[in-house]
Amino acid sequence: MSVVEQFTAGDPDAMHDLGIRLGAVLAAGDLVILTGPLGAGKTTLTRGIGEGLGVRGPVQSPTVVIARTHPSLVGAAPLVHVDAYRLADASEVEDLDLDFDGSVVVAEWGAGLVDARDSWLDVVIDRPLGGDDASDADDLEDYAEAPVEPRTLTVTGHGPRWQNGVLA
Repeated sequence: MSVVEQFTAGDPDAMHDLGIRLGAVLAAGDLVILTGPLGAGKTTLTRGIGEGLGVRGPVQSPTVVIARTHPSLVGAAPLVHVDAYRLADASEVEDLDLDFDGSVVVAEWGAGLVDARDSWLDVVIDRPLGGDDASDADDLEDYAEAPVEPRTLTVTGHGPRWQNGVLA
């Protein structure tokens, strides 16, 4: 059973705010798999999730360490933020010994690498890839200089936990 919801984030602040709303409904045992191109806003969304969960920050891209745990400041579940981009397969995720049951796990680039559970969220972030009248962010050395363009998020809730919707 899957439930699909779509959202538009007009700018990074809106992406962050959407993350806060999402973080407010997440609990220990929840898995969120983020998919999207470089510069789509995966880490910005995760920062908002961390704020919504009330975890210690700052939430930054875990590219260097692969996985970073942010303990709760409010007695709730910690956030485990994973960047699976450099992982070859699911066995390398298992080697990280993540606490899936006691944490909220957000995995950037986790599609196909992080085993799905009874319930989980897939969040696909689409961003414009530019055109004749806009710079393509993939060609920029500094993504902060990319034009601010709306992102479309497709959130698919799988399993019984999300049968009544995610943020609807």
